[in-house]
Amino acid sequence: MLTHPQIDPVALQLGPVAIHWYGLTYLAAFALFVLLGRARLRHEPFASVRQPSPWSARDVEDILFLGVVGVIAGGRVGYCLFYKPAYYLSHPLEIFAVWQGGMSFHGGLLGVLVAMVWFARSRQRSWLQVMDFVAPCVPTGLAAGRLGNFINGELWGRVADPSLPWGMVFRGAGDAPRHPSQLYQFALEGVLLFVLLWLYARKPRATGQVSAAFLVGYGVLRFVAEFFRQPDDHLGLLSLGMSMGQWLCVPMVLGGAALWVWFGRRAA
Repeated sequence: MLTHPQIDPVALQLGPVAIHWYGLTYLAAFALFVLLGRARLRHEPFASVRQPSPWSARDVEDILFLGVVGVIAGGRVGYCLFYKPAYYLSHPLEIFAVWQGGMSFHGGLLGVLVAMVWFARSRQRSWLQVMDFVAPCVPTGLAAGRLGNFINGELWGRVADPSLPWGMVFRGAGDAPRHPSQLYQFALEGVLLFVLLWLYARKPRATGQVSAAFLVGYGVLRFVAEFFRQPDDHLGLLSLGMSMGQWLCVPMVLGGAALWVWFGRRAA
């Protein structure tokens, strides 16, 4: 049995200014997006001179800015709607209290989709092509976020068999060993999804298929990881013994698979 190292969430204190590890993981996610986005500029069809207007490093920076806005706004609204709708309906002003925590990946995804519509229209580009550009650059950011969750000792896993070598006791979660589900998600939704999607996107694909592959890949891997993650206390397990995270992944997988087939047939 292991014990969570209980890392100080403050990485560096400069007088009254506290720099948190979680904030640093976000900065790492942004830096990785910029690096990978610039690498994507050398891939087809983004490197093609036949584009109406050539893709540039400025596009990557603008996508990052709009994406951050979409993640924060969509993630917060999604959390309020998906996880605590009754509470926030009674306390609507607390929706804006983002410093109290509470973000949803699925809501953040919807926020990014809307933000990319704005970007595509402002650049007169295909929205699906924009999403195909963005999709392979996202998983490393997810990995950084899960690493931040582990450092903070939050979003821990379900109780594990005591014989599990890497079972871990988390502060505030009792004395029983638990699955370090943050690291599972780091490996699955972050590293593994990045490798698979990056390799998939390197070859010519029908417009929209890379985005659809992201929906399927993330949905499947998140669904698996949810078996080891502790469900939200105020929700528990829902119908069929599935968590809210798993139910939100179902339309991602089904919709992504249907879109992947449809985009391929349309291109053919």
